[in-house]
Amino acid sequence: MFKKLSRAALGAAVPHSKATAGMKTVAMPVPAKIMLCMQQHIGAPCTPTVKKGDHVDVGTIVGKAEKFPGADIHSGVSGTVTGIETIQYPNGANKQVVVIETDGQQTIDPSVQKPTVSDLQSFVKAVENSGLVGLGGAGFPTAAKLSPPKDKKIDTLVINGAECEPYLTADNREFLENSDTIIKGIKAVMKYLEIPLCCIGIERNKPEAMDLMFKLTKEESGIKVVPLPSRYPQGAEKVLIERTTGREVRRGALPMDAGVIVMNVTTVSTIGKYLETGMPLTTKRMTVEGDAVAKPQNVEVIIGTPLRDVLEFCGGTKVPAAKVITGGPMMGTAQMTLDFPVLKQNNGLLVLSEKLAHIPAAQPCIRCGRCISACPMGLSPVEIAGAYNRNDADGLNDMMVDLCMACGTCTFVCPAKRPVSQTMGLAKDYLRRKGGGK
Repeated sequence: MFKKLSRAALGAAVPHSKATAGMKTVAMPVPAKIMLCMQQHIGAPCTPTVKKGDHVDVGTIVGKAEKFPGADIHSGVSGTVTGIETIQYPNGANKQVVVIETDGQQTIDPSVQKPTVSDLQSFVKAVENSGLVGLGGAGFPTAAKLSPPKDKKIDTLVINGAECEPYLTADNREFLENSDTIIKGIKAVMKYLEIPLCCIGIERNKPEAMDLMFKLTKEESGIKVVPLPSRYPQGAEKVLIERTTGREVRRGALPMDAGVIVMNVTTVSTIGKYLETGMPLTTKRMTVEGDAVAKPQNVEVIIGTPLRDVLEFCGGTKVPAAKVITGGPMMGTAQMTLDFPVLKQNNGLLVLSEKLAHIPAAQPCIRCGRCISACPMGLSPVEIAGAYNRNDADGLNDMMVDLCMACGTCTFVCPAKRPVSQTMGLAKDYLRRKGGGK
């Protein structure tokens, strides 16, 4: 029998560390070059549409999504393509990257025009043309999310403004700096998908954002703001849906099966911006933070900018860097090199000293059960680890390890500092290879 999230959705009291929450976004100057990865979304990589020596402008398509789901990739600079190279991703995979040397002119491509939208089909096409993906970290193509099957009745739009990871404040700044395009994007999604209700979930540690959205939506009968507990991981999709709507996304189901579409606040705001300007997704706000960063701040960067350039814009490091992470410290991606470029879905750049990056040696499990109590999906990580060590696929299936969302809560609360989340990931992969799960 499925365990409801509410029976164990305790999560973890991670440090908030939102030091940049009050800092206005600063636009970073155009870098000398950008590197546009052809894999910046869930789905098949894009195919380069340019070659060495080609001139591109701001908004020019340089990567075409030829398979569903996908999202086109646009240049955020004007300049010359210097090559199509291969780059190694943090997971070890090799992918193509279009390298562009900038000319500093920032000439806009003539194709960048405000879209004409009159119905659902033209709205989804506009979103597709924008190259938009989920900007909260997952990178799922937004046009695909806004195209649910006709037999799925969507009655609620949930906006994810939780931003529950430590350090990150990019979404908080979106609320405070771009509230008009947030509302515009929400209304457009509700109008064209005929969704009667929108719930905007915001953690209570963002009082300014919450107050502003309460003020802007008080006359909107179909839009409501839902304050969320400041406890990780409130932004996890299934947890967020339960907190805002009271509905449960059952095992093997998707949010649309519960009548819900979930969108990150910056994603829906970008829709509002695109409808006003026709400028595709070419820039991204990132929180640059960590105890090794000289000048932490929120920075608007051109997608494809090398991480090294972003860090240098923030004053470089004040102490030696031991770990670099894109995203948050709980679910972000550790980088092998600062030469890797910014991707669409990156919302943070964390640079940590040895003091914060050090991982204590794992000790024997003391069977305290904290991982079980904290798991937002109601799983039993300690028992799952035992089944995995026994190669017990049936046991893993019975304990529903496929529900693990790799949030890292179990590892965070473990007093023995065991790699619990990593073991859960291995167990989940093992069950998948054995054909289990739903």
